[in-house]
Amino acid sequence: MHAPQIDQCVRLKQSIPELQLEGGAVGVVCSTWFAPQTAYEVEFHTPGLTEAMRVLVLENQLETVQEPVPMVA
Repeated sequence: MHAPQIDQCVRLKQSIPELQLEGGAVGVVCSTWFAPQTAYEVEFHTPGLTEAMRVLVLENQLETVQEPVPMVA
């Protein structure tokens, strides 16, 4: 896997129940954090929420994808 880049679509490999994010959720990388370890700020559009949620996710929790991100109306 290549390291995710800003504005790239990514998919969660595992659920994050405390944030109500299911494994397989697709989002867009907004920024990269390098300390103390590499993490990515990812914006998810979660069904049932009117606004996007931004979450810091570790690199090993993500995989890059080529599909477009579904938008919430």
